[in-house]
Parts: sequence; C-alpha cells; structure tokens
Amino acid sequence: MRQLRYLTALAEERHFGRAAAACNITQPALSMQIRDLEAELDLVLVERGRGGVALTDDGRALAERARALTAGVKDLEDFARERRGVRSRRLALGLIPTVAPYLLPRILPLLQDAIPDLDLKIRETRTALLMAELAAGDLDAVIAALPLHAEGVEVETLFEDPFLLASPADAPLAAVDPRALPGERLLLLEEGHCLRDQALGACELSDLSTFGATSLTTLLQLVAHGQGVTLLPRMAAGDLADPRIALRRFPAPEPSRTIAMAWRSASPRRKQLKELAARIRAEGPAAQS
Repeated sequence: MRQLRYLTALAEERHFGRAAAACNITQPALSMQIRDLEAELDLVLVERGRGGVALTDDGRALAERARALTAGVKDLEDFARERRGVRSRRLALGLIPTVAPYLLPRILPLLQDAIPDLDLKIRETRTALLMAELAAGDLDAVIAALPLHAEGVEVETLFEDPFLLASPADAPLAAVDPRALPGERLLLLEEGHCLRDQALGACELSDLSTFGATSLTTLLQLVAHGQGVTLLPRMAAGDLADPRIALRRFPAPEPSRTIAMAWRSASPRRKQLKELAARIRAEGPAAQS
C-alpha cells in the first residue's frame, strides 16, 4: 500500500522531487520504492528521462486502480476509529477557487463547532482535480458548483448563488439581460473553470474567443478599468465598494449556480459530513443573505 501511495503521488506530480515532498520522504527513497514495485509486478510503470517522468500505459492503469485502493484503506481506518468511538479531528476539505475565499470565513465557525479541536486541511483547485482527489481518498469532502460527476459519490445541495452583472460604473447598458451581453465585451475565467462554463450557459453561448483570467480579482480589475463586463457570483460581491464598478441584479429568473458538498458514499464519516452539510445549508450564506 505504501508503494501504491507513492505511485499515485508520482502520477499526480509527474516529478520525483515533488512526489517525494508530498509523501514526506526523500527522492532516492521514493525512486527505490517505485523500482521495487516494478520488480514485484514485473511491469515498467515509469519512463524516466531528463525532461521529467511519464507513466507508461501500465503505470497509468495501475495508478487509477491504486487511487481506489488507497481511498478504501483510508475509509477502513476511519471506520475503525468510528467503531472505537473516536471521531477524527482531521478534515481534508476541497473547494473551488471561486468559492473558497468567500465561503470559508462564513463556515469556519460551523466546522470548528461541529468538530472539536479541528485539524483542517484545505485544498483549493479546479473541480476535476478535487473530484479525483476525493475518489482517491486524499480529501474527505468537496464543496463546488454543480454538476459534480463521479461514481460512488453522494452530493448534497447547499445553496443557490445568483450571478450579478459587474460593469464599469460609467458604461451605458441597453438592458441587464444575460442574453444581450454578447454585444458587450464579456470577460471570463480561463478554460477549465466551471464558472466560465456557467457564465457561457447563462448567456446562451457555446464558446467565446475572449480574455481568460485566472481569478475573479483580475476580472474585477479589468471591469474597473473599462475593459468589459463580467458575471460575478453574489457571494463574491461581498463588501465590494469600488466606485468604478456597478453591480446589477438580473431580472427573474436570475441566472445562478448551485453550490453543493460531496463525499464518498462509502465513507464511514458519511453521517458526520451529512450533518455538516445540513448546518451549512441552514446557517450558511443563503440563511444570512
């Protein structure tokens, strides 16, 4: 199992040094363990070269199976703790970048109240990576926008997050209608962010050849300098008080995204996570808005 964990880390990092750091061992030790695994299985799993490492077809296939096995082992360990009446203080929670900085300040008190002496590990990245790490057992739960596609995962809806139109304060708009926005310069996050796809869907567009930013902060700076308009989740509007930016609500039915929480269906912590999702739904952003 230790060698399989090392292989999955190498599959994710594609670099012996970074994989070793992630596993908290030395690079020579990691390399030796991978070679031992190859010898045990009589398979070449890794192609080694000056430009880095790449997994062979066998290596990729084995890494996929190893992720499921390591997740199963973690769930067994959690099951044993639950049977002993010991609830884990550690919570590995993944969030997408367009949710994490705005939601965490609101839900951290709920997490700390639900799990005494909380040992919280936060992972902030895109949805596809979060769901892969959830399936591998690296994360206990994920908070992201629907849809969340994965097998063996339970999903609980938390709240709706409507979109606002962020535009230069001095820019005239014919109408606050998402379908009319293609006439404006629509600024979006780069490809791979679910918020980009949701904005395109709200505007009834299949694709746009336009600027792609990596953060909402960058988009708002561009709007402030008159470079275009963007769709901003209401939770991200917060205390925005830039006089150069006007925030407008869309008429009903407002375009929105649905924020949800997901965990492995087989997780022994399922009951605890379900209770936590219920508290976020009852006391989180939707209840405070």
